Amino acid sequence: MGEVYSHLSEEERQVIQIEIGNGAGIRAIGAMIGRSPSTVSREIKRNTWFPSNESESYRPYRPRRLKTGPWMSRYYIAGPARRKAARRCAKARKPHRLSHDRLWAWVAEKLGCGWSPPPVSGRLRVLFPGDDAMRVCPETVYRWIYSSKPRRERRARCLPRGHRRRRKHAGRRVSRFPIPGRVSIAERPPEADARSGFGHWEADSVIGMGCDLHTEVERRTRFLMARVIPDKTAERSVGARLAMFAPLPAAARLSVTHGNGTGFARHARLRDEPGMATYFADPYSSWQRGGNENRNGMIRRYLPKRTIIEPGMARELQEIVDETDNRPMRALGYRTPAEAFADELPDLQL
Repeated sequence: MGEVYSHLSEEERQVIQIEIGNGAGIRAIGAMIGRSPSTVSREIKRNTWFPSNESESYRPYRPRRLKTGPWMSRYYIAGPARRKAARRCAKARKPHRLSHDRLWAWVAEKLGCGWSPPPVSGRLRVLFPGDDAMRVCPETVYRWIYSSKPRRERRARCLPRGHRRRRKHAGRRVSRFPIPGRVSIAERPPEADARSGFGHWEADSVIGMGCDLHTEVERRTRFLMARVIPDKTAERSVGARLAMFAPLPAAARLSVTHGNGTGFARHARLRDEPGMATYFADPYSSWQRGGNENRNGMIRRYLPKRTIIEPGMARELQEIVDETDNRPMRALGYRTPAEAFADELPDLQL
C-alpha cells in the first residue's frame, strides 16, 4: 500500500489560526499538529485574505490605493478555510490518464522492455493515430511511476537510470519557444546602454488575477506607461504597445528591450509600423531591464500579487501611473519622471 494522506480537520485549522495569532512559525505549527511544514504553508497561502480599505486598517493620510504597511497584513480564519476545502472536495475529479486499463497495460509492457517514457509516448501516436484514449505524455508516465511506493519500487528499475527517487535537473531551462527575429541586447547601441540617449524603452508584464498589465519604461527618464490587457498573448501585447507608442514623436520611440516571454513574439510589428529597433535581454537577467523592474515594483505597491485586475480598471491604473510618474527620484536629481520626460520632448523639435 502507498502512503495515505488525509485532509486537515477543523481542529487542526483552529490550531493554525491560534498559533498564527501567537506568532508561531510554519515549522512549529506543523510539529504541533503532526503535519509537514509544506502542508501548513499551502493551507495558509490558500486561505489568507487582506483587509479592505473600509476596515480599521485604513489610514486616511495615505492614498487609498497604496497597499503598504498595515494594509499588507494577512489573516487566516479556520471557518472559511474549512468551507473552501469542502467546496474543493465536492468537485468531481478528472480520472487519471493511466487509469485506463488498456493504455496502462501497453505502457507497462513497454516499460518492462526497457523503453523510457518519451519513446513510449511517441510510439503510441504511431500505432494508434486515431485513438485519443491511447495518448499519454512522458511527464505523466514519470509521475505515475513515482506517485506510489509499490509502483516506484517495481517500475523505476525499468527506467534507463533506474533511480528510486526522481531527481531534479540542475540549472534553469530557457523557454523552448523560439522568438522569431530575436536580437540580443549585446547589439543595443551604447547610448541606450548608458541611458545617455532619449527614446529607448524597456518592456515587461505585470501578472494579475484575471487580466494582466503591460508596462513600458523610458530608460533615460524612467517615465512609465501601462495598459490593461486581457491576457499575455503576443497579439494582445503588441496591440497595446502600438496604442501606447502611437501618440509619441518618432524620436521618442527609437528602441525597446524585452524580456524573453512569449508575449513579445510579435515584436516585429514594432519594427514595421512605428519603426522601432527591438532587442531582448539575456535569459534570467532581469537586472538588464532594471528600470522596468523598479517601476513594476512600484505598481505592486498598489496592486499586490493575487489582486484581481479587470478590464474596467484602466482609469484606476492611469491614476497609479500618474502618481508613480510624479514621484521624485534621486537618479533624476529629485525631478519626477514626468518632468524629465517633458523636458526631453521640446528638444526633439529642434
